[in-house]
Amino acid sequence: MVNVLSSRVLLRPTDPERARAFYGDALGLAVYREFGTGPERGTVYFLGGGFLEVSGRSDTPPSPAIRLWLQVPDAAAARGELVEAGVEIVREPQREPWGLVEMWIADPDGCRIVLVEVPEDHPIRYRP
Repeated sequence: MVNVLSSRVLLRPTDPERARAFYGDALGLAVYREFGTGPERGTVYFLGGGFLEVSGRSDTPPSPAIRLWLQVPDAAAARGELVEAGVEIVREPQREPWGLVEMWIADPDGCRIVLVEVPEDHPIRYRP
């Protein structure tokens, strides 16, 4: 059995500076650590219970099969903050058939980010 001590999502953007501006400034993610120098240096952001590392560079955007799932306390409030920061809303917040409120945005390379609110009455809030 593998003993996993920590984990993070690694993102190799096509434009590292633009990606750092998006995740650090527009989304306002707090920096956990930074390493290296120059435009392709690494920045690791707190991502709730995990981390998002933006480092290096890729010639191609990420696969459309990749999504980031970020839980927020209030999707409508998050929407207002994101619009104020200049982030385009790909899909407005709406309650899904499974009961979660979801809103979609995308990073500068088109990586879809799902912002999720768990309503008070949703079963995921209850522990048996």
